[in-house]
Amino acid sequence: MVGISKLYLGKVEISDPLRYGRHSARLPSHLLQFSADKKPVVVWNVTACCNLRCTHCYAATGGTSQELSTEEALGVIDDLAAFGCPVLLFSGGEPFIRPDILTLARHAVSKGLRVVFSTNGTLIDAKLAAEIRDIGVSYVGISLDGMEAVHDRFRACPGAFRRSLAGIRFCREAQVKVGLRVTLTRDNVGEVPAIFDLMETERIPRICLYHLVYCGRGAEIAGQDLPPDVRRATLDQIIDRTVRLHERGLPAEVLTVDNHCDGPYLYLRMVREKNPRAEDVMALLRMNGGNSTGHGLACISWDGTVYPDQFWRNRPVGSVRERPFSEIWRQPAPGSLLAQLREKKRHVTGRCVTCRFLDVCGGNFRARAEAATGELWGVDPACYLTDDEIARGGA
Repeated sequence: MVGISKLYLGKVEISDPLRYGRHSARLPSHLLQFSADKKPVVVWNVTACCNLRCTHCYAATGGTSQELSTEEALGVIDDLAAFGCPVLLFSGGEPFIRPDILTLARHAVSKGLRVVFSTNGTLIDAKLAAEIRDIGVSYVGISLDGMEAVHDRFRACPGAFRRSLAGIRFCREAQVKVGLRVTLTRDNVGEVPAIFDLMETERIPRICLYHLVYCGRGAEIAGQDLPPDVRRATLDQIIDRTVRLHERGLPAEVLTVDNHCDGPYLYLRMVREKNPRAEDVMALLRMNGGNSTGHGLACISWDGTVYPDQFWRNRPVGSVRERPFSEIWRQPAPGSLLAQLREKKRHVTGRCVTCRFLDVCGGNFRARAEAATGELWGVDPACYLTDDEIARGGA
């Protein structure tokens, strides 16, 4: 994740310690600290079942069997808590379809985990929002890919927009922190201004804008991904709209996700603008290290399979039905995928090898790079920085 509001505006935000270390609010850069023993944020796809059929769903499989039982799931939560995972994100499918989901969330909170949900929001009513609040869930991210016509087309369900918006409002009324999750494609990038308008109108305090990853159904629409010039223009638009939200009294947290060259691009813009905070921002970006697949990010699937992240579902690294997650993650075998991901500088190829921002983006997104090139360490085609921008030396 690249924190646009944090970096460009210098805001202190609740997730700063996760992305930038426990001293991130206290610059200069020599105070920034990163722990080699960093534990991962865990995305848990608790079910494959869903009430929608989204065109870009990364987890779409067509199968619904072999979900972990309640007893198995509670054991996984105990292990994650003992291991020290900072955040447990319940996703799906649609997590609120799973009958025991509130039991799992309540148990996770009781064990000291910060619990968040990724949901389409259509099943959230006033009662469920109140239960979410009472459990102590920290955040609910609701997917919204445009205004009504566009969103309903993305979700292949007439009425999905209105039901998702109702879910957002129920969360706000229950005083549950809620935000938007948007996946950007050619088909909806024109909706970005309207989405920011909606944030202002509905007083929505957070938004994550995702770059498309070519897996699940997302692989079927890879041709709808944004070209480089549109990515650059869109990021500028996101930065400008973030500034406008803050100027108009909504200090929203704005992040882009799954394309770590957004960080260098933002830094280069700040250099051009002669922003005095530019080098402090670069220090934060370097400390964050970019893509954290297989290190600071993990995924557990509904059947207990462990993946390096929620998108890379052709690369299993173990199963919690065979070994605890903590054992799978703690000491990967030499040469294994997890071991390679923790020393990426030794494995990247192409223009990444000489890119001066390699320690900032971490080689970008492996799942998308492999899907596009067929190579584990191929170059991610979503990188839109020019050869001049990545050349060593000079801003």
